[in-house]
Formats: sequence, C-alpha cells, structure tokens
Amino acid sequence: MPTNENILGIMSEAYYTQRLLDTGLEAGVVKRRILRISMLRVILFVAGVVGIFWLHSAESWKIWLCICCTFLPFFILVKVHNRLFYRKKWLEIQAEVNRNELSALKGDCSCFDDGKEFVCPDHLYSFDLDLFGRRSLFQALNRTCTGFGKRRLADWMQAHLKKKADIEERQGMVKDLCARTGFREQFRITGLVGQGNPDDEENIRNWIQSPCRYTNALWVKICIWGVPSVNSVLLVLSLLDFISFQWLALAFMCFLILSFGVIKRATHIQEDYGKQLKTLDGYARLIALAQKEVWASEGMNKLVGRLNVQGKSPVAALLQLSKELDRLDLRNNQLLYVILEGSVFFQLQQIVRIERWKERYGKHVMEWLDAVGEFDALCSLGTFAYNHPNYVYPSVTDTPFCFLATEMGHPLMPESQCVRNDVTIPSRPYFLIVTGANMAGKSTYLRTIGVNYLLACIGAPVCCASLSLCPNQLVTSLRTSDSLSDNESYFFAELKRLKRIIDLLEGGDNLFIILDEILKGTNSTDKQKGSFDLIRQFMRLKANGIIATHDLLLGQLAGQFPDCIRNYCFEADISDDELTFSYKLREGVAQNMNACFLMKKMGITVTEDEPEKQNPR
Repeated sequence: MPTNENILGIMSEAYYTQRLLDTGLEAGVVKRRILRISMLRVILFVAGVVGIFWLHSAESWKIWLCICCTFLPFFILVKVHNRLFYRKKWLEIQAEVNRNELSALKGDCSCFDDGKEFVCPDHLYSFDLDLFGRRSLFQALNRTCTGFGKRRLADWMQAHLKKKADIEERQGMVKDLCARTGFREQFRITGLVGQGNPDDEENIRNWIQSPCRYTNALWVKICIWGVPSVNSVLLVLSLLDFISFQWLALAFMCFLILSFGVIKRATHIQEDYGKQLKTLDGYARLIALAQKEVWASEGMNKLVGRLNVQGKSPVAALLQLSKELDRLDLRNNQLLYVILEGSVFFQLQQIVRIERWKERYGKHVMEWLDAVGEFDALCSLGTFAYNHPNYVYPSVTDTPFCFLATEMGHPLMPESQCVRNDVTIPSRPYFLIVTGANMAGKSTYLRTIGVNYLLACIGAPVCCASLSLCPNQLVTSLRTSDSLSDNESYFFAELKRLKRIIDLLEGGDNLFIILDEILKGTNSTDKQKGSFDLIRQFMRLKANGIIATHDLLLGQLAGQFPDCIRNYCFEADISDDELTFSYKLREGVAQNMNACFLMKKMGITVTEDEPEKQNPR
C-alpha cells in the first residue's frame, strides 16, 4: 500500500507529466499554424508578383489594389510568423524544463549545471560535503536561469545563515515560492529564452562604473545652451528686421557642420547603451514577473520592495532609456538631421539625456540584478521543496547548542536505498563518537548530517521526519589531501585544518564540527594520543560535533565526560560466512571489524594472533 510520502511524490510527477503533455499538444498546434502561414505567405508573394506583372499596363489604382491585397497581408503575416516562432521556442524550452524535472524526480540531475567552478578544497565544508561538481547537492538544487542566480545560490551554500530570524524569513520565502509552480516555471523559461551572457555581470558593472564624459563637460554645456540661444536671438532679430535672415542661415550652416564632429561619438554611445539595454531587457522581464505577483510572505514583499527606486520600477526606468535611444534614431533621417542639428544640436542634447539616465539609475542597476539573482536562487529552493513534499522545514532555536533529528536520510540517495538514522546533540559542549567497520556507513552518516544541516541553514526543507537545530558555523574535515605543489604532506594538511578549527573556537566562534578519522596521516600511537587530546581541547572550548573513527579506544572518553560525549556505532554483521550491513546507528562502541574478514574472502593470507596480542582496532 503506498505511503503518504509516495503519494506526495506521485503528485509532483503527475504535475510535470501533465505539463509536458499540454506543452506537446500546444506545440503541435503552433507548428501547424507556422506551416499554414508559411504556405499562405508564399501564395501571397507569388500572387503579388504575378498580379503586378499582369497589371503593369493597367490603371495605377488597380496596381495599388493588388499590392494592398497581397504584399500588405504578406508583411502582416511576417510579424505573426515571428510571434509564432517565439512561442514555439518558448514551448520547446517549457517541454525541456518539465522533462528535466521528471528526470530529477528519478534521481538523474545530470541535465543541470553542477557548479564545478565553485569547487574549493580549502573551504570550511563545501569540498568535504561534495556541494559542487558532478552528482552534487548544488546540481540537485540548481534551477537557476541567470548567472546572477547561479552565483547567489552558490554563495548561500558556501556561507550559510547563522541567525534564527534570517533562516525563518528564508523558509517563509521558500514556502511562498514552493506553492507557485506556475510562477517558477514562467520565471525559469523567461530567463532561459532570453538567456544572457556569462559575462553579463562584469560587462554591466564596467559599463556602470565607466565615467560619463559629456554630462559635465564645459564645451558640451556651451553647445547645448549656446546653439539654440544663438539661433533664437538671430531669428528674433531677423523677424524684427534688425539683421538679414542670411545671418541666421549662416549660423545654422555653421552649427550643422560642427555637428558632424559628434556623429562618431553619438554612434558609439548608441551602440554601447543599446547593447546594455538589450541585456537588461531580459532581466527586466523577470523583474516584471516578480512585481506582478502578489506575495504572501514578508520576505518576498521586502525583496520586491528593493526593486523600486524613487517610486519608479526598473521596468519603467529601462523603458525610459529605451525611449531616449529611440529618439537618437531620428538622426538617421537626413531631413530631420539637418533641421535638428542646425537648430538645437540634437545629437549632443540626446547624449547628455542618456548619460543623465545612467547617473540617476546606474548605481541601482546592480541592486536590481542582485535582486533578480535572489529571486532566481529562491526559485531553485522552491522547486526543491516542491519536488520533495515529504521533506520538513526544521525548527530553529537560539538555545546553544541543539541538533535533534529523527529519521534523517541523505537527500541525494534514492529513497529505496536510503537508510534513515537519528541524531541527538542536546547541549553545549557535546560530541558524538561514531565507531564502526569499513563500509558500515560512518562517512555517509557524517555527510548526511552535514548536508541536512546546510539545507536547514539556507532555509530549505530537509530529509528528516523532524529536525530542531541551533545554527552555528559548520566546519568539517572529512577529506584532506596532500599538496605536491606546496610541498605539504597529507598529515600536515590535516593539522592545518584542525588548527584552523581551534583558532575559530578560540576566537569565540560557535561551531558545529564534523570530523572523519582524524590524524589519519600518522602512526597509531601518535594518532591515538593526539585524538584524545584534541577532543579534550574541544570540550574545554565548549564545542559541538561528531567524530567518526576506527579507533575503538576513543570510546573511553565517554567515561571522562559522561554528560558531554556519547558513543554510537555502525556494525558489520557476519552470518553464514557472509558480511552484511544494516547501516543503522546503534548505541555503544563497535564490536565487529571486517578488514581481516574481507582480506580472507579475497584470498589474502591473514595470520591469526593470540587473543591477548590482538589490536582492538
């Protein structure tokens, strides 16, 4: 009998399947319309050419009637044809979006950007938790359609929230977006249809920071005010017969000739601003979608409020820039060019108006685009929440420290393979020491905790039945590598990592620490002594965390700190000469190890030592 979780998952799958079906039906209709219009255009064009040839010697009104009945509908159909092609492209992307979501529900997220450029081995936790790269958490979350959104999502994952109010506000925003499947789909498709260049941010920032060369230049001010003033004075004097109209004509011609020196600069301004406007227009469509929606959460309304500047929305501001650039196109008409340049120096006037726009709104453009990026990243979290309706939003507390999870699983593991476990860290300081055999599940357990902790601290739902936590800075040491280029050994690299953790604790930071097999790069005696001392230092510094280890003797620390350390284990069970794993967390220290058993199974000779000489490891 299907569980509630399965039913909720089927509902999400059914939605995407239905959307894909509806999109396919509409796409078929659009393609047929395109075909019919294409054929009609050919017929009209041929009929027009034949008609003109046939009527070339007839009365002119008959020729014009033929043109109106053939070529005029032909050009109208060109516009209709272009709109249908845009709709066809939209529907193709819409179908791809829904197909990708269906693949994601089946565990295949390979169609999404994996954010491999954000991989950083020196980061506090991202490298250890496989946040970026192939089959990463970022790839599972990422549904961004802009470079700004992609970077914002990566930033959130690399610098999670640490305040209760901030996390709860983000949760409200994610819940609001989770319920708006239509908006999220439309936002993503709009961004993909008008997909910008990866260098958009750098190009726009450079454009904004570039100086306005004409607005405050003295010679520009003289020309702008002087040319129309001189023409006006000469016109009045000529009308009053104080001077001849020839003087007005002479001045007019001089100003017209001088304007030729501005043509190249005006063209450069028009091309530069026109290029930026075309880029910004795609983002303006996303802003318009966000402003059109009526939001329920306070956080979303605050985010939309950031888009307005001096009572004007970015869409209206960009429309104003578009109009200013369109006016500059008047110079392409030769007659208007002569009249406007000779009388008021129009090109220069328009250049100044355009640069004044940048002075007024340029400083806000990056704020607009940052807001678009935040919307984009939030849509990714909203889609993640929608695709996992059985996940829960954690309860966030200010009480240091608390991490209480029931039935926690790894969000990237298939539901059929995911074994869920509990986590109990009720106070500060407090550590869990997890022992167990190879392949029993220790490392997966640590990564499961780290990934869910991170999801909770960025405002997303988590793969748990319930979770209550206090947000502290997450720090891990699960995967350390040596560095040949820095002449750095594996052991020294790990020591640097641990020293960094100690420095943060001594600096007053509250940390949630996750360590896997500490001091792996040294001998057993040093490792054991160093591990004991390190954990004692963590206790003195009021730290919290989890340590997985093969060293069973570390379990003795629970006797020294009975209220602050608990032992748990993952056992390997041997039955009928076969090794099995339950991957379920048990209390106590591990009793069974599997290294010798596996060596024997693979044909490697293992000498049985006397019991008193056996190493507990």
